[in-house]
Amino acid sequence: MSHDERRARFERLALPHLDAAYNLARWLSGSPSDADDVVQDAYLRAFRFFETFDGDNARAWLLAIVRNTWFTEWRRRRPRSEDVSYDEAASADEPLPGWDEHAVDDPETLFVRRDEIRLVHRALDMLAVEYREVVVLRELEDMSYRDIATVVGIPVGTVMSRLSRGRRMLSKAVRAMQEDAGDAAGVRLVKPARGRDQEKSNHG
Repeated sequence: MSHDERRARFERLALPHLDAAYNLARWLSGSPSDADDVVQDAYLRAFRFFETFDGDNARAWLLAIVRNTWFTEWRRRRPRSEDVSYDEAASADEPLPGWDEHAVDDPETLFVRRDEIRLVHRALDMLAVEYREVVVLRELEDMSYRDIATVVGIPVGTVMSRLSRGRRMLSKAVRAMQEDAGDAAGVRLVKPARGRDQEKSNHG
């Protein structure tokens, strides 16, 4: 395969997942500028080692490189990270509290939804990265447990455990912020539109 053919194939398989790569990097790093650097570095690495990709799931392969790129930098910045215990007992099939994919799109509902999304994003930022990444990949990127396991490099059972605990922690954080705000109404989680512009607007 010539260099031009290799580049064309890489662009065809990799570029459609650029938004997902940026969103993951943004949630992991907490910084739009860091996310830009991570994605650029990850795509360069992906192209360099593209000949090693022989599967049919370019999305999971690329997101795994994005994750590894960020954690290489994260470990450099934080050589000692706290150990995290995981709850293996709960079921990851339990729906995220308030998750609503079929909410009515009238103007009043959309106005309330924007406030809810901001609240949920604040709570998501508070989660430890081990839980945040699986929640983001499952709930915002619609990835299967198997694909998440590929990206994160852990068994499917551990994915389910972390997801279950992350959902509970997220729900608890949201409710705590609601109480602090004096809001007695329940929160609906609504999947935001993907894309770098939308992601940046949601995070300020």
